[in-house]
Parts: sequence; structure tokens; C-alpha cells
Amino acid sequence: MQTIPNLKTDISFDDFKAEVLNDYRIAIKSRECSLLGRREVLTGKAKFGIFGDGKEVPQLAMAKAFLKGDWRSGYYRDQTFMMAIGELTIEQFFAGLYANTNLELEPMSAGRQMGGHFVTHSLNEDGSWKDLTKQYNSSADISPTAGQMPRLLGLAQASKIFRNVDNINANNFSINGNEVAWGTIGNASTSEGLFFETINAAGVLQVPMVISIWDDEYGISVHAKHQTTKEDISEILKGFQRDDKHKGYEILRVKGWDYANLIETYQEASNIAREEHVPVLIHVLELTQPQGHSTSGSHERYKTAERLKWEIQHDCNLKFREWIIESGIATNETLTDIERTIKRDVREAKKKAWNTFLKPIIKDKQELISLLTQVASSSPNKAFISKIKDELTRIDEPTRKDILSNARKALRYVIGESSKEKQQLSDWINNIFEKIQPDFSSHLYSETDRSNILVKEVKPTYDNDATQVDARIILRDNFDIIFSNHPEALVFGEDTGNIGDVNQGLEGLQEKHGELRIADAGIREATIIGQGIGMSLRGLRPIAEIQYLDYILYALQIISDDLATLHYRTKGKQKAPLIIRTRGHRLEGIWHSGSQMGGILNLVRGVHVLVPRNMTKAAGFYNTLLQGDDPAIVIECLNGYRLKEKMPNNLNAIKTPIGVVETVKEGTDITLVSYGSTLRIVEQTAKDLLAIGIDVEIIDVQSLLPFDLNHDIVKSVAKTNRVMIIDEDVPGGASAYILNEILNIQNAYQYLDSQPKTLTAKAHRPAYGNDGDYFSKPSAEDIFEAVYDVMHELNPTDFPKLR
Repeated sequence: MQTIPNLKTDISFDDFKAEVLNDYRIAIKSRECSLLGRREVLTGKAKFGIFGDGKEVPQLAMAKAFLKGDWRSGYYRDQTFMMAIGELTIEQFFAGLYANTNLELEPMSAGRQMGGHFVTHSLNEDGSWKDLTKQYNSSADISPTAGQMPRLLGLAQASKIFRNVDNINANNFSINGNEVAWGTIGNASTSEGLFFETINAAGVLQVPMVISIWDDEYGISVHAKHQTTKEDISEILKGFQRDDKHKGYEILRVKGWDYANLIETYQEASNIAREEHVPVLIHVLELTQPQGHSTSGSHERYKTAERLKWEIQHDCNLKFREWIIESGIATNETLTDIERTIKRDVREAKKKAWNTFLKPIIKDKQELISLLTQVASSSPNKAFISKIKDELTRIDEPTRKDILSNARKALRYVIGESSKEKQQLSDWINNIFEKIQPDFSSHLYSETDRSNILVKEVKPTYDNDATQVDARIILRDNFDIIFSNHPEALVFGEDTGNIGDVNQGLEGLQEKHGELRIADAGIREATIIGQGIGMSLRGLRPIAEIQYLDYILYALQIISDDLATLHYRTKGKQKAPLIIRTRGHRLEGIWHSGSQMGGILNLVRGVHVLVPRNMTKAAGFYNTLLQGDDPAIVIECLNGYRLKEKMPNNLNAIKTPIGVVETVKEGTDITLVSYGSTLRIVEQTAKDLLAIGIDVEIIDVQSLLPFDLNHDIVKSVAKTNRVMIIDEDVPGGASAYILNEILNIQNAYQYLDSQPKTLTAKAHRPAYGNDGDYFSKPSAEDIFEAVYDVMHELNPTDFPKLR
């Protein structure tokens, strides 16, 4: 295990002096990057800037306590920390500011996120794990305030799991759970509910987490008196302080400009968290923000003259400089020389980063100018094309938008022409899109051989005398096999552990597999998801249970902003194959409607959304997901747990394919598309329709994200020439999504002889009770009559008007 050197006792004065001066160089380098970065935004070379000035010194102290194998879940002002651990260079800093799409030059996100959002790479090129115990680790930042907190909880909990659960293969992931998860957050962001939810959960779980609160008294322009009771977050969290009788936090306070005390404080925090697995909160006070919140505003607008003067005097870099001189470590002249050298180095690195960013764009510009010259020479519209070429030529520092926009405009002037030059221009535009578009759009899902959609279907098989059991038994027995065969798998949620979930799908499994692996959690959906994200980032295979689909709304921001974008925003360099288990469909009452699918579908692209119609299908989905790398939400049918299903004899082998629909009944007259519990009503109604001569084909969607990758639905529509989507979401929700996929992606419109139809729930939440359900959601009679009306329109003689 690594140890943190004590700068006062473990090294000589000369080494101590060198260490201090190296820290000063990093602090000055970071500050100069912030200052020049702001100028680059104001001159238009970058779009937006948010920097870490004013927080340099405490981040140096944090970096000294941060060991290989540790994890950071941070705040978009942590650039000094990243520089101090050697994971951010000056050129990379500016490459991020310019949104360079080359991952080697801009390893934080390849230009997909604004600057200040940091990450380290956990994966090799083939998607396999690196040895995370031998590197410094930073989970990929997100902008939403306090959004980093739930993930932090999971990163810390993983150490607890690795330390206390037997038989887990911790190679590449942990050394006896000694790793600490380090979180950072601004003082104003502690007003968010996600902060308090995470603080409470970490205190309950007792995980090795150190959270630093950078306190500069403001949240953009809003003073702490409007943010926090007593204007002091550590003061109001005193009740979390551990004592002889109660577990809790160790709460530490330190001034953000006091270099020596900061180092001692962070070493103490690291020791407590690392050795005792106790969470620690460090309130870092008296910090400043010299350039204000961001390049979108100036802090002179809202800070008093007295405050601005105080900030100049208490700037952490200035106080650090004064301490170095007072301690006899270096003279003013020595520090001045250091500052001059660093200013020059930063300017040169900035210039190099900009030229490197611009070089391939200039190359494309020159290629296009040459093409436009040739096109103009052979076109009757030469004057117009030459004007476009001249305007492009005058742009010294073009963007790709400048180039492609002008190329596409020029193409309009040769629409009616047929020439070699026109074809070359068209091909060039197509090639640019083919080459460049992936830089902005790749890696929404895994692109390796561990993509879930590559897992082949294995159908359930049955003995001749297979018993009919409550469907929950199939889930329970399948989960038992999963937890027996996958020591790294665990499940947690509300009522998940002791009682085996509210529908007994985990009955008895806590007693068999232990409280850490089959665990109860508090009523706190956001941090349940955060636990799952953090643990899956560290190689575990968590299943986070959200008790009902309605409750996923509490966690939707975390799923959408963090989980769904993780693989994309790291361009495939981090993965979190979290499985979210929940249940819904055909519930009753406003707060248990369980049908907000349209909202979910539109917010979680990057996460698979799976809607099995029964528990055998659900079990197959869980087995499939454990073979791949993509996160997913599995929505079990709440009213299906007590229905009877045959017990398969190959539970451990069943694989339900992802992105594949299933035709559950063949027919000739109309294609009915549905999923989940509503599909069972469609199946029942099909018998009544057949009795009057209407033969429907029924397709179970099974997987909403991704949707029908083989385009099997259009094949059905080509046969029946009619289609109806039936689901219990609101009008324009999931049904509209499905219809768009069928008509615009699969081009089924060309086979239709009748208007495509959707049958959905009403626009409001469902009313309570059987009658409320009947009048709110599609009933068997609604389905019958909707299908009948289509056939009446087609053939009113055989199908006279019903009502």
C-alpha cells in the first residue's frame, strides 16, 4: 500500500524545499492557464470558460494525499489537482478549451465537454479494463451542480465491497479496499438536495469518502447568506460528527490559503477514510474566485469593494508565496524568476495547442478552396461560387462549420449541372461528414465486442412435465444463479434485502448471499443510482433497484446527465454497465401510474430501456446484460409476479436479445405493436377479433432502446399493410416514438393502405381504482373497437359501423 509522505518528518529540508517550490510552480501554472483561458474566450477562440483560479493551494494538498487506485468525483474547478497528479498538461488544458476532437490531444472528452471537466482513462482500446490500482483515477465530470455527489458514494462503497465480500476478483480494481473516493464541490452547491442525500447515505453506509467543500462565500452572484443556514455548511452538519456512541463523519475545517495546515488536514482525512472506512468532510474556508464564476460575467458586479480588496489580500497563491519567503524556502527573486518562466511556458503551450487544433481545419479549407476553384471554372454560376470561395479565403481561423457550410452552399449553384467537378465536390462533402461526424457522435453505446446487442439469443427450454410457478419464482431462482456465479454482482434498493423486494423476486437471497450483496437502502433514489454508477466504474456489476417506475423520476437527472452520457462524454474511455431494475405498467392511481415511458425514452439515450412482457423474458435480459458493457433499465410487469409461467430447465443460460422484437402471433389483417403488460391485453383481445374474422399480427417490442435493429416490424407491415401502436403512455409518448421508428427509420409508410394508428392512455395520470384504470388506459374493449374501426374503414360491408 502506498503511503503519504509527511513533509515535516519524512524528508530532508532540501527535498522539502524542492517539493514546496514544485507545488508553487503548479499553482502558478494553473493560475496562468486560467488567466489566459479567459482571454481566449473573450477573443472568440473558445466558446466558454470556467476555471479553477483561487482554489490552487488546497488542491495541491489534496493531490498529495491522493494515491494510485484512488478515485475523484469532482467539480469543474479542479484543474490544479489534475495538474498536480500529472493528468493534465498545459496543452491539454487549452485543447479542451478549443474543443479539439482528437482524444490523444484532448483526453478529457475529445472536445465533447467544455473545459474544466476532467477524466482519466479506465479502458484499453478494446474496451477491457486497465489496471486501475496502478493509476490515478478521475470519474468523468458533469456540469449539473452536485450531480457528482451520488456517483461519489458508489465509488467509495466499492472499496467497502472489495474489502468485505469474499471471492471477488479484485485484480485491476482494488487492493483490499484501501482506495479512497475524493469528492469536491463548491459551497453554494451544497444547497442542492443531491448533496444532502449523499452526505446522509455515506454516513449510514460508512464508506471511505473524503468530500472537500471549496468555500468562497458565493454561488455565482448569490452570497452564502442566501444559500446556507448560518452561512456555514460545516456548522449545520455538526450533527453528523461521529462520537464514542455514534458512527458518522469526521468533520475538519481549514483555511484554503494555509499551505502547511492544508497538507496536514488532507493527510489526516486520508488516513481516517483509508484505514477506518469513515467518511470525512473537509470545509475549506476563505477561498477566493479572482475572475468570478465564469467568462459569462464579472464578479465586480456583485462583490463589494471591501470584499474585492479582501480577496486580493487572501488570494491563496499570494499567501502561499508570502509563506515561502517567510519560511526561508526561497527569495522573492527566485519566485519572480519561476513566475516569469511559467508565464512564458504557458503562452507557448497555448499557442502550440491552438496551432495544432487549427492545422487539420486549415488543410480542409485549402482542399475546399481548390475544389471550388475547379467547380467555378466549369459552371455558368461561376460568379456566385467564386464569391463563396473568396469569403472562405478571407477567414484566417475557420471552424469546420465555416468550411462545410460554404461547401454545401456552393453545391446548390450546380444542382442542375452534370460535371466531374460537381461530383468531386459532392464526394468531398460526403467524405468530410463520414470522417468528422463520429468525432461528435460516436460511443453513445459500446462499440467493442462487449456490446450487449451482440449477445445471441438463447431461448428457454422446458421439461415435458415443467411445472407452472408464480413468475416471481423464475426471477428469484435466476437471481440466485447470478449471485452464485458472479461474485462481483450485487443488488440494493428499498426493501430489496431483508424481505427480498416488495414482490419477493429476491426472497431468501440476503440470507444466502449476505447483507452487503443483497442490501436494503434508504428512500433515496438518486443515490441508489449513484451507488450503482460508482461501483460499476470500479469493475463491480451492481443492480440498482428502484421500487416502482414512478420513483425513477427522483433519479432521472442522474441517469440522464451522468449514466447515459458517460461512455459518450469520455469517447469510450470509461464505462458503467449498471443494471437498473424496476417495475411498472398497468398500475392504478396518479402516483403509481408507471407509464411515463416517453419522458424516459427521450432523456436516457445511452441507456438501454427494456420492457419484458413476462419474468422469463426479464430473467433473460438480466443474463444478457451481465455479458456486456452497456447500462440498462429493465422494467418488469408489476401485475405479472403472481401470474403462472412454466419453469425453464435452463435458467442460467437464457438470453433475451436486446434490440430484437418478437412476433407472438402471426396474422394477416393488421400489425399490432405493444409491450409489457398491455401486450397481454392485446393477446387476449386478438382472440375476440379472430372470432369476428379479423386476424391480427402481434409484435412484442421487448426493447425500446435500442428499437427493432433487424427491422422486423416493417416486414410485418409489408404483409398486413396496416399498423397500430398500443401502449399505456400518454398521447405522443412512447407510441409516437415507436411510430416514428416504424415510419421514418424503417420506411414502412410505403406499405400502408390505411392510416397508421396509435392507441394510448389519456393525457392525464391514471385515476385510482378499477374504473379509474378502465377510463384512463387502453382496455380490451378499446383495443377491439380501435382495430374494428380500421377494418370498418377498409370494408364497411363486412364490418359495419360498431357504434
